[in-house]
Order: sequence, then C-alpha cells, then structure tokens
Amino acid sequence: MKKGFPDNFLWGGAIAANQVEGAYDVDGKGLSVADVAMYKAHLDVKDYAGHVAISSKIVENAINDKDASSYPKRRGIDFYHHWKEDLALFAEMGFKALRVSIAWTRIFPTGEEETPNEKGLEFYESLFKEMRRLGIEPIVTLSHYEMPLSLSVKYNGWADRRVVGLFTRFSNICFTRYRDLVKYWLTFNEIDSIIRHPFTTAGIIPDRCPDGKEEEVVFQALHHQFVASALVTEDCHRIIPGSQMGCMLTKLTTYPNTCNPDDVELTLKKNLLNHFYSDVQVFGEYPVLILRMLENKGIKIVMEPGDAEILKKHTVDYVSFSYYMSLTESAREGLEKAAGNTILGVKNPYLPSTDWGWQIDPKGLKISLLELYDRYKKPLIIVENGMGAVDKVEADGTIHDDYRVTYFREHIRYMKEAIEEGVELFGYTSWGPIDLVSAGTSQMSKRYGFIYVDQDDEGNGTLERSRKDSFYWYKKVIGSNGADLD
Repeated sequence: MKKGFPDNFLWGGAIAANQVEGAYDVDGKGLSVADVAMYKAHLDVKDYAGHVAISSKIVENAINDKDASSYPKRRGIDFYHHWKEDLALFAEMGFKALRVSIAWTRIFPTGEEETPNEKGLEFYESLFKEMRRLGIEPIVTLSHYEMPLSLSVKYNGWADRRVVGLFTRFSNICFTRYRDLVKYWLTFNEIDSIIRHPFTTAGIIPDRCPDGKEEEVVFQALHHQFVASALVTEDCHRIIPGSQMGCMLTKLTTYPNTCNPDDVELTLKKNLLNHFYSDVQVFGEYPVLILRMLENKGIKIVMEPGDAEILKKHTVDYVSFSYYMSLTESAREGLEKAAGNTILGVKNPYLPSTDWGWQIDPKGLKISLLELYDRYKKPLIIVENGMGAVDKVEADGTIHDDYRVTYFREHIRYMKEAIEEGVELFGYTSWGPIDLVSAGTSQMSKRYGFIYVDQDDEGNGTLERSRKDSFYWYKKVIGSNGADLD
C-alpha cells in the first residue's frame, strides 16, 4: 500500500473575492455585504462581536459613504488588476489547485437584474482560463460572504424565500458560462457561520428582525440556504456532466476541558451542533436531535411542500472544511477564554496561541479528518488552514517567517497520518497563500500568505508582491508531494 499523499493530490491555496479583488465599483460591480465591513483600529483584535456588529444605520452610512478608505474590503489587494501576476506566483510554487469565489455582485450588481453583467462574467472566464493554462484546478465557491447588499436591505437577506430563486439563477449562469472550465464547486462558505455573524453570511440585519425572533430568523434563513444548496447541486450535475459539488463547514473541533461528565456532555452537544450543517447537506435531512433542540427553543421553521424531498434527493459529492484551531468546553464559569474563527472557547493549557489568540493544534486536524470521514464516508478536502501573524520585512527585503513554516509543517504531517489511516483526502488549499484583508477584523497586518503584499491596515503601500521564506518551503513541499517537509 502506497504511503503518503495520493499522486493526484490537489496542493494549493484559497482566497475569497471580497478579501482580495478590490475594484468594488469597477466594471459595473454592485455593493456586497462585505463592502460594509469597516476596519476598527480602536477595537481589540479578539473582539469579534465588535468587529462584525451591524445595524440599519451602519448599512445606510456605508451606502452613502463614497470614501472607501474606511472599508478595506472595497480595495482588497487589488487582485482584480493583479490576478495574472498572482497566478504566476502560485504557479511558481507549483499549485495544483486554487480555491476562489465568484462575487455575486460582479454578475448581478443588485441580485435582481434581468441580465447578467458581461464584464463580470468575462473577468472570471479570463481568470479560469489562465488557471487552466497554468495547470491549476479551479475550486469555486458560489457564496463566500459576498451577497448583494441590495438584497440585504430589501429582503433582510436570506430570511426571505425569494432569495433562493435569485441565487439559483446566479449559480446557473455561472455553471453555464464556466462549464468547460470548472469541475469542482462549493455552495456556501462556512454555512454554519450564519449563527455567529448572520449579516456577513446571510445579509440579516438584526434590528430588522421581529423582537425576540432574531434566532428564529437566522434558522429560517439557514433553511433557505439548505434548499438553495440542494437546488444548485442538482443544476450543477445537470449542466456540467461529471462536476462535483461540495459543502463547506467551519470545523470547530471541541474537547472537554476535563473528564467531568458535565464538560463531556457540553462538548458532545457543541460538536453535534457543528456537524448539523454538513449533516443536512450530506444526509439530506435534519438530525433528530437538532429538530428537538429547535422545538425546545420555540423556534419554528417554515418549510414549503417538497423541501424535504429536495434536500434528500440532491446531496453533495464531497465535504470541504476550514480548520484553524480547536476549542475546549467547560461547565465551570470564569475560565480564561481563547479566541478562534469568530468564536470563543475555554483556553486549552496544552496549546500555544497566535498573536490573535487562536490556539495552534496540528493534531486536532488529524482528529477532525478521522471524525469527518468516519461520519460521512465521502471524499474530504481541507479548503482553509493557516495562521495570521505579524511579518517583518528586513532591510534587504527578505521575510523570515519560520513560525509559518512550523505551523504548516506540523499540520501537513498530521494530514499524512490521517491519509495513512484510511481517510480519503484529495486536496489541501491553505488559507491566504497571498496576504489579504482579514475576514473578521478587516486588517492587512494579520498576514497569512506565502506572498507578502506591501499594504498596511489603512491601505497605504505599493501593493508590490514579494516572496517570503515560506514561499520556497511550500514550493518544495508541493514538488515532493508532501514527502519533504524539512
């Protein structure tokens, strides 16, 4: 039996349109929910609630504010004009795959136009063609925190069933236009994040929800996304023969803080809730325990006739997930908390943390892979994994990021162990192979990339790209198919 990574393993990286493209008002693009996100220098970087806080007034101010300087995702790293240069750098590293997203508002600026924006369609067609020329497989996310702001304002986002039809129309246009260029698709990025930041994920503005009903509105919107996911999965298979549609989960692996049965029970429930979102898309039905949880909370989800059949009939082909850190859970009050991917957990004393408080747990990735493959028995791909760090540019222009190399080396070692124990893992796209605007805090100083971008948190800089030490290391890893990690 062959040890190590499969011969056709998809090594690469992952980016999102709203964090890299910029050009928010170029070639007919409309505003998205990401274009409302502000950089808040006065806030603690671990205060995720503060960074993603939203209201009708904040949205209105953002729409009327023509000065883009306070909204970093409106400028990104100007990938819209640098994409050929950036793809060349990815190809130099030996990328076999690149995960990207299509900005809905480049195709339908408000989400409701009768005809798509040709300039937007042409941009992604050129992008995918160049990726193909370079031997880079596109893995394309249809919804990555980029829904049209107009749909948020008009319908309170995915809370309104009408958005399902608008999304499926957008998706079908993409399938038809790129049917010869894209095989691997994803529906919703981190679909579970709707609970943590409903505006970013689903365009829901809390003050537009009925009093005391925000959680119910969120679960109703989630149901609409589940239905949309099933419908576009059906369409993708029909329009692109041989295509593969996946779901995408934030893998929030949680351990009991102690062996106290109370900690164990809380942990079990937290993990069951984390799996709920992919359960629906893989198994095609709501878990019984989740339905009872919703009933006990008094949450009623309106399901139209035929929804259950749609969910059951059109399930995904593979499971993708992000993994950055693990968490612990405790029944005790007052324990020190650790930050994570827009979530807090009890700090694990056995693990180090990044500058942003995210605990580093490489073995947790192996545990996650074993858990997900045992649960779903479907091919897996890790589509986000990485660490945000402060990088220093030396006088000679070099960037020595051994901490990043150490992080990736250990995670990849445990990936290899999981594969050798039987997990069907077909790819790995590190998060942010090039520095980009942080999803949660809208910072540039929180750097993930193997490639440095000369831009600071206020948008100052030349945007010049340069290679970090980790660039050459990852190139070696890919060239050896994961055999050489030193």
